[in-house]
Order: sequence, then structure tokens, then C-alpha cells
Amino acid sequence: MSPFRWYMPTCLHLGAGALDLLSNLPLPGEKALVVTGAGGSTRRFGSLERTLALLGGRGCEVVVFDKVSPNPVAEQVDEGAKLGRKEGCDFVVGLGGGSSLDASKSIAFMLSNEGAYWDYMGGKTGKNKPPQHPARPVVAIPTTSGTGSETDPWTVITRLESREKLGWGCDSTFPRLALVDPTLMLSVPPDITAMTGMDAFFHAVEAYVATCHQPGCDALALDVVARIAQWLPKAVHHPADLEARTQMAWAATEAGICESLSSCISHHSLEHALSAFHPELPHGAGLTLLSMAYFSSLLPAVPERMADLAKAMGQKAQAEAFLLGLEKLIVEVGLKGLKLSDYGVAPGEFPALAKNALDVMGFLFRVTPMKQDESVLIQILQQAWRA
Repeated sequence: MSPFRWYMPTCLHLGAGALDLLSNLPLPGEKALVVTGAGGSTRRFGSLERTLALLGGRGCEVVVFDKVSPNPVAEQVDEGAKLGRKEGCDFVVGLGGGSSLDASKSIAFMLSNEGAYWDYMGGKTGKNKPPQHPARPVVAIPTTSGTGSETDPWTVITRLESREKLGWGCDSTFPRLALVDPTLMLSVPPDITAMTGMDAFFHAVEAYVATCHQPGCDALALDVVARIAQWLPKAVHHPADLEARTQMAWAATEAGICESLSSCISHHSLEHALSAFHPELPHGAGLTLLSMAYFSSLLPAVPERMADLAKAMGQKAQAEAFLLGLEKLIVEVGLKGLKLSDYGVAPGEFPALAKNALDVMGFLFRVTPMKQDESVLIQILQQAWRA
């Protein structure tokens, strides 16, 4: 067994009614910057109003930043941090899907550090500036079951002008507190439920096959895969099924823990390139569109691990059976009809997309269990395009 690190500082409360704990749990500050999406779903379905009321009811001052886009961009991080500094906010509450939670962690980091967010990034154009101070504390309240951002340090932000969608994080960007309330997810429509659920599924699959996997992650990842194979179709087709929502809430959170203990692999690098070029492409949809071609290519490199994943999905314990289980799940959650062309992706972009994946998120290729160059990535894109 290789040496590994285990660091999980987030206090997690999961279950129906978890949001109400905001009224009495210790808070990590006195004035909150509540970060949420620009689409208005947290207002429309009442979770923002409830959150503000719970914080205000205990005398906590609150400022709202509601400009986060589905693929959050660096300018939104800088704008949110500027507002938080101006108002004297000393902690951040992230409320919404993965984009809102990611933005909340990046904003919390910039509340403590000077300059622009991209100064601290790597990729092609970042300055790799070392942080002067740890991030402000974050309270994470997810309203979808997808990214698992509530229990990991990672935050994915896009720089539009250079087409860089970059994951980043450090020990201080782990949320201090996570309130995972599946009742907040009952209003999520079936297509978003499916896409976010598939994101969680691939977090677990990638963490299981990554070269840096470790025993704790292995156990959790197989449980995530089994749980999602059973419960995601039910959550998609029966949105008001609280048990299905609760099972998916835990699966997504559990998959976020897998990301912290292991890592995603180049599947995510290639999708980040796709949605950096096409920001309207939902992350979970992009991963799903790439998945059959990507894992067909990866299969010979890790046959035993793929067989384990197949067995967890209720298939025969054979590597090739993972692809059967994956295709079955994609059909069952209603994503089989999606095509890359639906989001404007064109074959002429494939060389640039492959290069972008290697340049911007190249660090994930180091934990991918096979060597992949631009030609391999172009072949995966071509196969995905023809599917």
C-alpha cells in the first residue's frame, strides 16, 4: 500500500431539515456574504429567503451576492470579493448548485488576499502567486446533488478571454460547515437532476481508477457508484421521492469526499476544455457525452478496477461490463439523446480542445492510468462526436 494523506475538516450535517440547523449551530463569523446563482432558482423556490431568515433570526448580518453564472468566471469572483470586503463580511455562505459553492470558496479566498483571483491560478495565463492568507470560512448549502463541492476544497472557475476552465483549491478552501438538505433538491428538474447526478458518478469512477487512489476512497467510490446506479433513475423519474433525493444527496457528497482523498483524471480535463469553449454546456452533460468514448479508451489500462466498478453497478465483474452498465444508466436517466453538436461543438475544434485540456488541466493527466497525448484525445473526441 502506498502512503496517502487524509484531511477532511468539514463538519457535515445531512438529512431532511438540515438547513434549519443554521438557526443554532455555531457560525464561523458575525457577518455573512451569501453567494448564490444569477438564475434566481434559490429565490424562486424559497431557499434564499429561508437562509436569510435563519441567519437574521440569530442576529447575523447578511449581504447577498447573486451574480454567479452556471460556469462561474473570474470576474464574478473578484466582484463578489470586492463587495464582501467593502461590507466587512468575515465569512461566506454558498447556497445553490456546484457553481455557487465553487464561487463561494473562491470569493472566500479573495476576501483574505489582495489582487485579482487569476493572479493565484496556474494554467496558461495565471501568475501562480502564493497566497498570503487562508480563505475566510465557508458554510456550504448545496441545492443539487452533483459536484460534492460541500466537502472538498476544489473550486472550478473560468477565464473567458483565454478559454481556461481551471480547478484549484487548498486546505483553507474546504468548507467549515456543510448543511446538505435533500428537501432543497425536490424542485430540481429531471434533466438537471440527471446531469448533476452523472457528475457525481464520474467523480467516484475517476477517483477509483486514478493512480493516487487509496483504501478509504476505494470503499467510498464503489458505494457511490452502486448508490447512483440504483437511485439516480428514481430521482429523475420521481422528483418528489424524498428517499431518492436523500440517497443522491449522500452519493454526491460522498463523491466529493472521494475527490479530496484521491483525484479526478483527464476525463475532467477534456470536459473543462469543452465547456471553456462552450460555456452553455452543462458540466455533467459534457462528461456524459465524452464518457463512452473516454472509458472505452481507458479500459485496457485498468481492467481489474473497471471490473470492480461494473460489479458495483450490478453487472458482471468484467471490465467490458462497465461500459454496458454506463450506457444503461445514461439511457435510464434520459441523457442518451444528447449530442456534442447540440452545444455548438464542431470537429474543427478538436485539436484546440485537446491542446487546451493538456495545457490548462494537465496535472490530472499525471494521475490518469494511461499516457494520453493530443492524438489520443482527438480520437476520443471524434468517437464521442460520432456517437
